[in-house]
Amino acid sequence: MRESLDRALEGLVSETLRMLSLVREMTEKATEALVEGDAAKAQAVIAQDKEVDALELKVEDEAIKVIARHQPVARDLRLIFTVIKGLTDLERAGDYAMHVAEDALLLSKEPPLKRYVTLPEMGRRLQEMMDVLSKAVAERDVALARKVLELDDAVDGLYEEVTRELITYMMEDPRTITKALTLMRVARSYERLGDHLENVAERVIYWLTGEVYKAPEDAY
Repeated sequence: MRESLDRALEGLVSETLRMLSLVREMTEKATEALVEGDAAKAQAVIAQDKEVDALELKVEDEAIKVIARHQPVARDLRLIFTVIKGLTDLERAGDYAMHVAEDALLLSKEPPLKRYVTLPEMGRRLQEMMDVLSKAVAERDVALARKVLELDDAVDGLYEEVTRELITYMMEDPRTITKALTLMRVARSYERLGDHLENVAERVIYWLTGEVYKAPEDAY
């Protein structure tokens, strides 16, 4: 009985990691589409979002079946609820990666406002967050889960930086307003994507320790 439950739980973890890997791939491709002005790559990301949505439903259904068949308790139950809640955040993270791709597609039709530096750096930091989060889940490592929260602070800082820069562009030249607003929307998508990864990291901490952790900014 225990062996069967362990296999089922490992299956949930494996599928969740696969979903996280898909979101990471989407984020990487969306960032490349933005920097390169690659419409085809942006469209590929948009199409890929359906795969994330389908996987969310599949894993959620499997999690519910594990509860019904095995009636888990304690840490096992915390894992299942971490997976179920994490799926929602990962699906939303995928949506934000898709939004970046949608705006990259829009921006690809015209010359760039400037050479992108801060926005692709946000994309790279998010990919790092997902790499660390994957390792935290796979290795059951609380310290790595906490590191994800620290990495999100860097993403927030970059968001503020790019927002200030784009506001300056709009004030100095009103002709840049439309394009600058689109880039601000990209930055916001990146920032929100990071928030959803932070949520998953907090739930991993709960799974591993039983501690309900909230980052300081979440307490308000």
